[in-house]
Amino acid sequence: MPILWVRWLVLGVISAAAFATLPMGPASADPVDDIPGGLESFYHQQLDWKPCDDAVLDGAGAQCAGVVVPLDYNRPDARTLTVAISRIPATDPDHRRGIMLSNPGGPGGPGLSMIADLRDRLTPDVRARYDLIGMDPRGIGRSDRMSCALPLPTMLFSAGFDAFGYARDATLAAAFAASCIAPDPEKARSITTRNTARDMDVIRSAFGERELNYYGDSYGTYLGAVYTQMFPQHSDRIVLDSAIDPDRYWIGTYQDMGAVNEAGLDDWAIWAGRHDADYHFGTSGPQVRAFVEDMIRRAATHPVIGNGYLIDEHTVPMMLLLLLSNPRKNTNLAELVRVVADAVSGLPTDMEQLKAKISGPVPLDASGMAAVLCGDKAAPRDLAWYRRNIESVRATQPVFGAFANNITACAFWPDPIEPPTAVHNPTPALILQATRDTRTPYQEGLALHQDLTASRMVTLADTRVHGVLGSNLSHCANDIVNTYFRDGTLPDADLTCQRDPNYLPDY
Repeated sequence: MPILWVRWLVLGVISAAAFATLPMGPASADPVDDIPGGLESFYHQQLDWKPCDDAVLDGAGAQCAGVVVPLDYNRPDARTLTVAISRIPATDPDHRRGIMLSNPGGPGGPGLSMIADLRDRLTPDVRARYDLIGMDPRGIGRSDRMSCALPLPTMLFSAGFDAFGYARDATLAAAFAASCIAPDPEKARSITTRNTARDMDVIRSAFGERELNYYGDSYGTYLGAVYTQMFPQHSDRIVLDSAIDPDRYWIGTYQDMGAVNEAGLDDWAIWAGRHDADYHFGTSGPQVRAFVEDMIRRAATHPVIGNGYLIDEHTVPMMLLLLLSNPRKNTNLAELVRVVADAVSGLPTDMEQLKAKISGPVPLDASGMAAVLCGDKAAPRDLAWYRRNIESVRATQPVFGAFANNITACAFWPDPIEPPTAVHNPTPALILQATRDTRTPYQEGLALHQDLTASRMVTLADTRVHGVLGSNLSHCANDIVNTYFRDGTLPDADLTCQRDPNYLPDY
């Protein structure tokens, strides 16, 4: 299979990771004495802080360290991994109350540099009280990275329009899975959410903390929920932004993305119709959608290859999906559609310009993503099952159904080493969810809210965005998060926040 077919996809989620750290402040409390047997040396390790060698983190005053953890927690005397962490210290050490660990999602997203952005979303009185901790989860970024021999930029593709396209994706998925497992099967099968949650607890103890505060986005909400289930006694103030339903994770979550991205495309198409003078896609939402669907069909019959990148029916839906996650990217998406439409029409195309259009702030590592998803929950092995699902939604999901139901490397992965986590507990938590989220649909946030019985849910109304706090679209939502981290006060009841119109006047 030519690498040109695959070198290109979802470049918006591919960029470099970071590395960071600082001297430790006084621990807020001694860790409780409930360390699992054989793990004492990991839980009591000393952290060696050094410069991060990263412009963003070093500029933010962060330093980095490595935390040693068992590859297999059932065999702590065997192989180990080093998990890279970063730290921006509390600005008021005299009133420091602990650490706030964060995760940017994915899975496959390195999180060392996330703390620089998170710091900007928190109020000074919150930053004063917490050391902000970033982490590259095991197998990702600087944490003894998992590297599949087949260097795909993503494990996610749209299946296209016919049996040939589906067969191409199935063949590629099988080859990718084999290239991930064969070099080091033990390592590949140990890169899981449950093991990352165990790593988080080792990190907590290495800081000398009794409890862990946490902010997780997207997949990070699943990781956070799993932590509360496995370590409820160490879970303190937990914020889960754009949540995943643990029962739908992961295949169900991707299937759920089909319908919400079709709705997101319609939402964007209305906006683009108002800007026909700039982009010439049509003057109404239906006309713009028809233009996009025709563009994808033209990409199937006239694929464009240049500088190692591919534009075809397998990749174009993924480009659209990437940029539909935030209305601030409406212009980026329109410019992307213009470039792609010109390219598949035979007009000269600057592929580096195309790459720039879809570049995004959160890199995803395809190798790490595959290991986590496939290692967390077994996927169906029946190749016909995926094809039937794709065909069943073509009429209602013409752009995204062939992605949301497509086969992946997980169909060819070994069985997980342990069952997935059933989440249901009374750990207090704050859940943020936008009603038109295109990555983690609103109903998934509702489901997690029911699983975490003491949680409160804040809904961002009438907004197509993934990542409520990071979007900075609502003072209301931001204030609730900061109040919770500052005072530990959850709302008395679930709340609905509105988007601030001045943040997005042309929505």
